[in-house]
Amino acid sequence: MEKLLKTELKTSTLKAFGSSGGGYISRGQSYETDSGRVFVKINHKPQARKMFEGEMASLEAIQKTNTLRVPQPIKVIDLPGEGAMFVMEYLKMKNLNKHSAKLGEQIADLHLHNQKLGEKLKKEGNTVGKGAGHSEPQYVDKFGFHTVTCCGFIQQVNEWQSDWPTFFIRHRLQAQMDLIEKAYGDREAIELWSQLKLKIPEMFCDVEIIPALLHGDLWAGNVAEDDFGPIVFDPASFYGHSEFDLAIAVMFGGFSSSFFSAYHSKIPKAPGFEKRNKLYQLFNYINHWNHFGTEYRGSTLNVMRKLLK
Repeated sequence: MEKLLKTELKTSTLKAFGSSGGGYISRGQSYETDSGRVFVKINHKPQARKMFEGEMASLEAIQKTNTLRVPQPIKVIDLPGEGAMFVMEYLKMKNLNKHSAKLGEQIADLHLHNQKLGEKLKKEGNTVGKGAGHSEPQYVDKFGFHTVTCCGFIQQVNEWQSDWPTFFIRHRLQAQMDLIEKAYGDREAIELWSQLKLKIPEMFCDVEIIPALLHGDLWAGNVAEDDFGPIVFDPASFYGHSEFDLAIAVMFGGFSSSFFSAYHSKIPKAPGFEKRNKLYQLFNYINHWNHFGTEYRGSTLNVMRKLLK
């Protein structure tokens, strides 16, 4: 594997440093190379390339907005046999602490970036973007993403939709519930979901939703800082409703109140925010049920019942 890395990175130096870390999905190792330090994620599953390509596309999309710092993605490399490696810039990171409020502001800037492009377009009277392959981000008027991404190891379809509730129900909640039905055939969950599905559109009656580029998996384990400011990583990006990113941040803690107040000073809570936050939490509970098993069943059903009240 190290021989393959040397060849692919065109480096004569390849020296591992630090301990090899492992998340739930992939393991990681840092290396010294001729052109600086890199961090390599390794995954032996057959779908690893697809997963890493989605992450790379997400990092590139966030990077293009110039709102948030992310590690510079370098290359996805196939492993012999099965699996892949993802090479990115090494950043020496520590837990988010003093840059919490700054991260709140920058996440809001990320979420507002596409809206601002749209406003600029209107001002200039331009109706046509400059076409694919242009290096500057173009205004996006639909919900979705140009490639498949993974939330954990579950592939997410990001086919473009002009309507947010349709996208969210079809490509997020229904996709996850199909997996629950297949794995568990859980009658109660299926019954609650069939009732809830019909009620979701009314939660969006009075809100204007402009597609926002999202991080897509914004829990405390995917944010950090260094001396220069906050850093985010492991995204599963798509264009969606800005509120979606806040649900997992609330659920699992790790974000101080200064993060949320800085965020909401730029994007105030719209009417119905709390109920929709529960709806977005539901996605994360079902996703966790699919990843980690039935310990998340109770929370999933509780949230469904609350949303039906």
